[in-house]
Order: sequence, then structure tokens, then C-alpha cells
Amino acid sequence: MKLTDRLYKIASFVTDGKRIADIGTDHGYIPVYLLKNNKIPFAILADINKGPLENARKEVRHNSLENKTDLRCGSGIEVLEKGEVDEIIIAGMGGILIADILEAKKEVAQNAEKLILQPMQAQEELRKYLLNNGYEIMEETLENEDFRIYEIMTAKYTGKNNTPEDEIYYEVGEKLLNNKNELFIEFINKKIRSNKAILDKLDGIESETISEKRREIEIKIKKLENLL
Repeated sequence: MKLTDRLYKIASFVTDGKRIADIGTDHGYIPVYLLKNNKIPFAILADINKGPLENARKEVRHNSLENKTDLRCGSGIEVLEKGEVDEIIIAGMGGILIADILEAKKEVAQNAEKLILQPMQAQEELRKYLLNNGYEIMEETLENEDFRIYEIMTAKYTGKNNTPEDEIYYEVGEKLLNNKNELFIEFINKKIRSNKAILDKLDGIESETISEKRREIEIKIKKLENLL
């Protein structure tokens, strides 16, 4: 079984020898890959929907991994008990939903040695939740797949307030600045183009609210340009 670039990058953040939970596991590709390659000893595969969970069960059976897995149907990390696993993967969901999942059973999220998160949208909302609720973002990376750039991050609860100096770091994680490769440049330029497109739509519309919105976007564009 060959993982896509996005799934492989997510899997690469799992620490060898750790018990994991894959929340929203879908077909269970990541835990099955890790188990087959002897990277981990045990995995909980969880999904809120029975259909995807049955797909994962077929994948587990096909690879004879029944004795190294536990499949659970339920909402988010509410299917887990504190200390059952070491690391938790939550990938392929919106950032707000991921934040809600972490909030729903805080004792599990806060006890994890590592959270591996890959939000599909609202990445800035997820960073804001993490940094303002005692989590430290340990690593961040970008992965390109099917003409889309995905943001992948790891976090750990420390209990400390990690509010950044500037709100631009909710949108662009500070850890991403450590690796200004071509993907980072493309990532920032896309954000600049997107914000300029919004400015174009506001052109010719005059009101106090619109003027304030225009100023905010112009400031954001300048901050994004400075990151390059």
C-alpha cells in the first residue's frame, strides 16, 4: 500500500514505538501503513460514520492486523480514554471542527504526548485555539498534493499561553518560517493574491465598514509580503 504525499507526510510525524489513535480514519491507511512497517505497536482507528469504519476494518483484515488494532465508532476523541494512546492524529477536517474535537474531551487531548493535525481549512482558527488554550505548536510543514498546499502541524499541551506577538502568525504558523523553501513562497504568494482579489471586489464600494475592511486587508498583505 502506497500512501499519498499528504498521508505519508502526516504518518512521518508519528514517533516510532508509540501507540496512536487515528480520528476520522476513513480507510485506515495511515495506521495500517505504520503497523505494516513496524513503526508502531498498536492503533485505535475511529470514525463517526459506520461506512468509513467498515472500509478501515476491511483494510485491517486484509493486512491481518486485527490483533494490533481496535476500531471504534464515535465522535472525535470522545471514543478514547486518558492514557490509552500516546499520539493522536486528526486529519482531513476543518480547523474549527478539530478545535471542537480537542475541546470536547480535554483530558484526553491534554494528556497526549503529541497531536498531529492536518486541517483542510480554517487553519488560522485552529492555531488560535491551540495557542490560546495552553498548547504549543511544535512543528509545522507544507505538503503539495493535487495542486493544493496542505498545512500539517504537531502540538502538545504545556498549559502555557502561547499567544503570538502578531496575529499574522495565526494565519501563517511561526514554525513555517523556519523553512522558507519554494513551497513556502508559493503558499504566501497565494495568500497575497487571495487578499488582493478581495480588495479588487471592494473597489468602488464606499462605507466606513468597507474602508476599515480595506485597511485591514492592506495591512495583512504588507505583513505577508514581509514574511517573504
